[in-house]
Amino acid sequence: QVQLVESGGGLVQAGGSLRLSCAVSGRTSNNYGMGWFRQAPGKERDFVAFISWSSGRTYYADSVKGRFTISRDNAKNTVYLQMNSLKPEDTAVYYCAGKKSVTGLTAVAGAYEYWGQGTQVTVSS
Repeated sequence: QVQLVESGGGLVQAGGSLRLSCAVSGRTSNNYGMGWFRQAPGKERDFVAFISWSSGRTYYADSVKGRFTISRDNAKNTVYLQMNSLKPEDTAVYYCAGKKSVTGLTAVAGAYEYWGQGTQVTVSS
């Protein structure tokens, strides 16, 4: 059973940075796709970033391209989301997600089988 545990959220001023971590356990192969999603109050869960665990291929939502970077550390079984130049509209609960394929839909929440509990990110203006 794959388990995902996020950490690293918090309160930061606009223009600041945060790094989120997602510790992955129970993964049995490298053929996993890992994603970050976010959900603001009263809104749907939106795609943020994706990384293929095997190839390192990445994909970003337009709203975060150039500001956020997704990466993975094989030795630590951890996926990261480095967030720079944060804006108040980035405020949301951020979720780590995993799926047993690196192909197919990457920006759709329903394509992911595994989810973390979420970590709150609040950006003040």
